[in-house]
Amino acid sequence: MSKKVLILSGSPRRNGNSDILCDEFKKGAEASGNEVEKIFIRDKNINHCTGCYACSKGGKCVQKDDMAEVLQKMIDADVIVMSTPVYFYTMDGQMKTLIDRTVARYTEIANKEFYFIATAAVNNEKLMERTIDGFRGFTDCLDGAKEKGVIYGKGAWEVGEIKVTKAMKEAYEMGKTV
Repeated sequence: MSKKVLILSGSPRRNGNSDILCDEFKKGAEASGNEVEKIFIRDKNINHCTGCYACSKGGKCVQKDDMAEVLQKMIDADVIVMSTPVYFYTMDGQMKTLIDRTVARYTEIANKEFYFIATAAVNNEKLMERTIDGFRGFTDCLDGAKEKGVIYGKGAWEVGEIKVTKAMKEAYEMGKTV
């Protein structure tokens, strides 16, 4: 059965290492007949949450930016892939800002399958766990969220270095299993 897959690429660099893995995951998911959309978060105008909680009185954020569109796509998806480079052992600002802005309707992001992709210069998977724990902190707040897989793109600092790692094949193969 075909699934609706949404890939959220948090890389600040188009064709950066984590973005490259998103593309490989996308190829695999499409090869299995899924409907796949990738959003390059940096291309979207997503403001920071101001903590005003106006959304708690009607489920609508007062900010007029691209987040309402992205959030609706998250709600409509069957599968969500979240990808980030590792910055100081955590996710980058683009991804964290997006997560924070789901507060208006996060309860509607229910019963989804999640895949996480992280890339780092460090060659130690254990040191990347803090980043993955950040994703898990988000999905722990969602009803019926199921973690289906994690890709650790280790040892990639310069743009494109990820292409010679086993993470490329892992991303494609994991995409195929969606």
